[in-house]
Amino acid sequence: MAMTYDAIVVGAGHNGLTCAAYLGKAGRKVLVLERRHAIGGATVSEEIHPGFTFSSCSYVVSLLRPQIIRELELSKHGLEIMPLDWTFSPFEDGTSLLRGPDPEMNRRNIARFSRRDAERYPLFGQAMSELGRMMKPIIESPVPEPSKLTPSTLYELLRMSKQFKGMGEESLAANFKMMTMSAVDFLSEWFESERLIGPMSVSGIIGTFLGIRSPGTAYVLLHHYMGEIDGAFRAWGLQKGGTGGVAEAIARSARSFGVEIKTNCPVDKILMTAGVARGVVLENGDEYHAKAVVSGADPHRTFLGMVGEERLDEDFTKQIKRFKMRGSSGKVNLALDSLPVFPGLDPDSPALKADITIAPNIDFLERAYDDAKYGRFSREPFMDCVIPSLSDPSVAPPGKHVMSIFVQYAPYNLKEGPADWENQREAFGDAVIDTLERFSPGIKDRILHRHVLTPLDLEQTYGLTEGNIFHGELSLEQLAFMRPAAGWARYQTPIEKLWLCGSGAHPGGGIMAAPGQLCANTMLKARAV
Repeated sequence: MAMTYDAIVVGAGHNGLTCAAYLGKAGRKVLVLERRHAIGGATVSEEIHPGFTFSSCSYVVSLLRPQIIRELELSKHGLEIMPLDWTFSPFEDGTSLLRGPDPEMNRRNIARFSRRDAERYPLFGQAMSELGRMMKPIIESPVPEPSKLTPSTLYELLRMSKQFKGMGEESLAANFKMMTMSAVDFLSEWFESERLIGPMSVSGIIGTFLGIRSPGTAYVLLHHYMGEIDGAFRAWGLQKGGTGGVAEAIARSARSFGVEIKTNCPVDKILMTAGVARGVVLENGDEYHAKAVVSGADPHRTFLGMVGEERLDEDFTKQIKRFKMRGSSGKVNLALDSLPVFPGLDPDSPALKADITIAPNIDFLERAYDDAKYGRFSREPFMDCVIPSLSDPSVAPPGKHVMSIFVQYAPYNLKEGPADWENQREAFGDAVIDTLERFSPGIKDRILHRHVLTPLDLEQTYGLTEGNIFHGELSLEQLAFMRPAAGWARYQTPIEKLWLCGSGAHPGGGIMAAPGQLCANTMLKARAV
């Protein structure tokens, strides 16, 4: 007779593993099924070129919630995050801007472009930290459902409103602006130099098919400001061994609670009886049964794929189809023979250990978006680069280096159709390297191997529909009680005993693990397992 589990989790991404770990910690018998040979989903480390370990997709850690690290004892299980304290912005005229943990250094460096901005920069940081702290309880709790005015919902709304009680008029205005303004317009109220506004604005477009002048991107900027490492707010870091180490640490924690994890087990369908989820069917026909099924896949893959439209309410199906995926980014990973060179850098500068942002001005970024709007990859893309081998020599052979490049824009829906990415992959890689060469002359000669990931690759290899890294855009109409659909933002789905724990659920994407944790806690509170 087939074994029945308390819960089956579909997908061993970091959210699926987190959900499984919390359920296992509560004493439930849990099985995790992963389609690939490796766990982690997009949070994975892979030796693509001999001797070089790439963080293939996700590459920095910031949003991972501190309480999850504590409660799952992730440090004991191998979580080791090295701080990423600096941001380096090179410009084509050979100048650059380095920002970091030293306030006086920031003041001097920014003052070269604007004395006014240098004085306002620390004040901006304080204001963003305050806004982030006010938003923190919202992203760490299940979101209330305004359409369901039960006593518990009213209590939650009241509790949430207390977060804004006592806010001054200025803070309330700033919060409203964050929700409605573009990243550039919001930043322009603080600063005047494009040398500062350009690099700072790009946090507002990651995970969206929007430009830095698009309304609503100011909130996405705030979303990326809410990083927290070892109690340091707004902190970012690199996991030792690559971001796959984050997933491995969560998996080890889960296994310590008795969770079973199987790889090479692609799920084809959710097994249902009388409209109730009873387990899953693999692509090879094998069945696994459970009292509850939890999907760590994105909403499109979960409902339109594994459940099927024929088993869903028509209105809910329409909502899911309207839930925008619209992948807009790609990734290029480089194995380097030696470190890249940027003009004018002091040999002792920490710039190469920084988050290197290729975003020289506002028009550069808007032109990159213009390409994408018309179905083309950006000929001069925005790039966010890190060289993790400088902090963690284990990811490259001695004297060699790894460079991770996040690239935007790379629209999933090319003018010729998504399938044409097979023909345009190398041209896309060339555009990235050609643009980088303008800021770091000679880097082409240092490349031993390049690994180019298009949105189609992110979909086909890593299971991200349309290559969307956040399981759905972080646009305002797809947040909170609208994520992924009105009335279904609290992890439960219209299919009884089927739950959603991935980044397509509240509070969204990034290596956060909050959707997995909140889904598990909601299930346990509801005694669903």
